[in-house]
Amino acid sequence: MRILVVNVNTTRSITAAIGRQAAAAASPGTEIVPLTPAFGAESVEGNYESYLAAVAVMEAVRAHPGPFDAVIQAGYGEHGREGLQELLDVPVVDITEAAASTALYLGRAYSVVTTLDRTVPLIEERLHVAGLSARCASVRASGLPVLALEEDEETTVEAIVEQAVRAVEDDRAEVICLGCGGMAGLAERVVERTGVPVVDGVSAAVTVAESLVRLGLSTSKVRTYAPPRPKAILNWPPRADKSHS
Repeated sequence: MRILVVNVNTTRSITAAIGRQAAAAASPGTEIVPLTPAFGAESVEGNYESYLAAVAVMEAVRAHPGPFDAVIQAGYGEHGREGLQELLDVPVVDITEAAASTALYLGRAYSVVTTLDRTVPLIEERLHVAGLSARCASVRASGLPVLALEEDEETTVEAIVEQAVRAVEDDRAEVICLGCGGMAGLAERVVERTGVPVVDGVSAAVTVAESLVRLGLSTSKVRTYAPPRPKAILNWPPRADKSHS
């Protein structure tokens, strides 16, 4: 089995960290292929960057020669999963939904601990669209930008733990979801400090993707995620258009 794990930003060190986490969670015989988009922001922390990332991720997957059995979109709260589901006939798993749905098996309510406060509404919206918000106790921001997660691990862990503890004590969460692909590998540290289950979205997504492939299941093509209708798309992709001018 081969699974593409696509980072939503263009920082290759984050892609590598996501790839390592995915490989650690994968079953024997599953090959993890990490992908970095060819264009986009170095970190995704708002709507503009998220929509740009959605296009970049779709193009990265379309350009991959394959074959592959599933795709994981490794961005928390980002747009684009629906477009991938239209384009592909293999399972597409988003780490936001994979983490939250996994948390539902582990406790009555879960909280998400993410990066900046401005990303909180994006995550809340994605959980609502996915039908996973009813048991979400809170989405809390650590106050750290995405790229800071790589710079100082101790500061990162402390900021995440502080919000995780507040989620458990103040919001009555029973499970914590790590709300950023760049937090891959930190779950055990947070478990030690909070005493509750901590779900890493990348690991959860790998397990979900593997299960769907083994069950022979993929996205329904009856209505919502039917393939795009054939039509002319003006000046896209930009590079190809320029090369012919």
